[in-house]
Amino acid sequence: MTPASEDELAEVIGGAQGPFAVRGGGTRGVSCDGIALSTVGLSGITLYEPGALTLVVRAGTPLAEVERLLAAEGQRLAFEPCDMRRLLGTCGASTIGGVVATNASGPRRIQVGACRDHLLGVRFVDGMGQVVKNGGRVMKNVTGYDLVKLMAGAHGTLGVLTEVSLKVLPRPEAVATLVLDEPDAARAATAMAAALGSPFDVTGAAWVAGRVLIRLEGFAASVDDRAARLGAALGADRAEVDWDAVRDAHVFADRPGDVWRVSVRPSALAATVGALQAGGAVEVAADWGGGLIWVLCAADRDLRRDLAQGHATRVRGAALPDVPRFQPEAAQIAAISAGLRQRFDPRGILNQGVMG
Repeated sequence: MTPASEDELAEVIGGAQGPFAVRGGGTRGVSCDGIALSTVGLSGITLYEPGALTLVVRAGTPLAEVERLLAAEGQRLAFEPCDMRRLLGTCGASTIGGVVATNASGPRRIQVGACRDHLLGVRFVDGMGQVVKNGGRVMKNVTGYDLVKLMAGAHGTLGVLTEVSLKVLPRPEAVATLVLDEPDAARAATAMAAALGSPFDVTGAAWVAGRVLIRLEGFAASVDDRAARLGAALGADRAEVDWDAVRDAHVFADRPGDVWRVSVRPSALAATVGALQAGGAVEVAADWGGGLIWVLCAADRDLRRDLAQGHATRVRGAALPDVPRFQPEAAQIAAISAGLRQRFDPRGILNQGVMG
């Protein structure tokens, strides 16, 4: 089903007799049982005010269309939404609703925050077919449920997004990347921490293929000065780096095995890598100063058994018995999640089982 309007979507969900598998562009590898319900018919820019750094767009609008519109005005989605197609082997076109529903964010998160931090407002249809609106076109405090934050990362389990309002930011004049050869995880973590703790306004810190990557953005003269001073302090050289490839974990694309995404404290990078290596052969890459670890491992491995801390999501790989895609929630959090689903989808018809 591909509803062409919010009212049609509300009618479809309100009269449903069974579950729906909600999807946007189908690029992020999340699937479940149910009637396919696509948002791509809900497309188009509702409002764009470059001077106010505000964008309102329907959920089924292709992300590429949004990025072209912003680029024409020298602006961007600063949270750097990731594109998982190459890693997952999927096709299609990512939608802005899919970006919000999965809270898709990139290396700049360490400076500007994630997608949810740039989300101003949402409209969605809940599991009873009711149209719900929360937030607006400016940042403000709210009472009761903060549905803007709840919908970001809910993977369509609380409602089907129909429209989102986003804060956008100017594109930088220049970008520079410092590169330091460092195969050791502990020393790489130390270098990234030093860069992020410096006064040089770092917008990306990653460790990929034995190299520490540090990104600086801004006005050209400022970037040149900061790159020279930070490079001297770290012993790093300036080089061209494809940050889209870093963001999208291309280092593990087109290679056999499962890919996991592990979130830990950046200071735990070395210990976490050591624990994973002790449990079996793995390859790792780190982003967000080490707070996000991408792991390539054998297809039959439950990575969570080797983690003393952190949060692990299987991004690529077939389902294993009793090993859910998402990290199982603690009892208290699971109770809250169940309560939210009961409130917004009491019939349990939206993306059943996607988040456990």
